Amino acid sequence: MTLPTIEHQTGDNPQASIIVLHGLGADGHDFEPIARELDLGAVGPVRFVFPHAPTRPVSLNGGMVMRAWYDIVGLDFTRRGEDESGLRASQAEVEALIERERGRGIATSRIVLAGFSQGCAMALMTGLRHGQRLAGIVGLSGYLPLATQTPAERHAANADTPVFLAHGRQDPVVPFVAGAAARDALLGWGHPVEWHEYRMQHSVCAEEIADLQRWLLVRLG
Repeated sequence: MTLPTIEHQTGDNPQASIIVLHGLGADGHDFEPIARELDLGAVGPVRFVFPHAPTRPVSLNGGMVMRAWYDIVGLDFTRRGEDESGLRASQAEVEALIERERGRGIATSRIVLAGFSQGCAMALMTGLRHGQRLAGIVGLSGYLPLATQTPAERHAANADTPVFLAHGRQDPVVPFVAGAAARDALLGWGHPVEWHEYRMQHSVCAEEIADLQRWLLVRLG
């Protein structure tokens, strides 16, 4: 069984899907309003899929149980502090969501994998390793997990998949340098990265939504 999801379709018989992964402690409802702001009419009907992450204790928050794609021990974002088993378990969950969209008639090349913060980490984690070409990967206010292992684990099918990355210059949660490091790594591996930075903290702004809309229209148009 796949994760529970919320779905929004812009019309009947969608021809593309955008899977949006929320951040730590949020749920699938978090990005519903933002998705509704995107005008993708030129693409045709689109299905937005908003999964709920599993619940688990989060060490950073004193062991409090909340929706999280994986445990977070600290905010240094180094391999030493990463929950590799949790990351890989959630990767499998996200892969299952992609497969479900394929089963509903959406070609993988018409699927965009997107995420915010911890969801961004999962979008990059899964998208770079996925065995079939995706339309694109979107990472908002996040970072690249298991960075030292990624070069050997990337799949050739998505070796040059376009990536949209955006980050707030005043982000106190996921430091700006972590997002910039993800950008630099992806560029070094040959990905066409569209990078945006904004005067904001750990959030989403109107300018960012407009930039993302333009990118999605190109990727799915």
